[in-house]
Amino acid sequence: MAGAKPGILVLCTGNSARSILGEALIARMGEGRVRAFSAGSQPKGAPHPAALRLLAAKGYDIAAFRSKSWDEFAAPGAPRIDIAITVCGNAEGEACPLFVGAPVRAHWGLADPADTPGGEAAEDAAFAETWRLLEARATAMFALPIETMGRNELREALGHIGKMEGAA
Repeated sequence: MAGAKPGILVLCTGNSARSILGEALIARMGEGRVRAFSAGSQPKGAPHPAALRLLAAKGYDIAAFRSKSWDEFAAPGAPRIDIAITVCGNAEGEACPLFVGAPVRAHWGLADPADTPGGEAAEDAAFAETWRLLEARATAMFALPIETMGRNELREALGHIGKMEGAA
């Protein structure tokens, strides 16, 4: 990954909850080190309202987030993707398109906070917990010299991170 900042793509089927939060966290925590993106195999068309509430509360410009297809990252002129991280079990098992960059793949599976029953307060609590778990993973990733690690070493390290607390 020598040269340009590594591109990290966070994937989930709907690209409305976990992957949106992952993109936000990785972009902010890795500012200056990486470029962060998110996408889904079957995008919902818009971020989940609870994801947007959480991001707004954390000081993000929520207008910058959108639910998009992973096909955007396989098209000519797409940004190079060096690391692709799936955050849901469905996306982990899907055959991804060929992304520009032939990324190292890792799975950081987490329960879907969008499936939480009980209304807005329960949703917000579930999204806050997902944020906490993703933040712990991103912190562990950014403690590594990801820009200089070999593919196998990086794949193994990211795989260990995916088994942290809350792994689904």
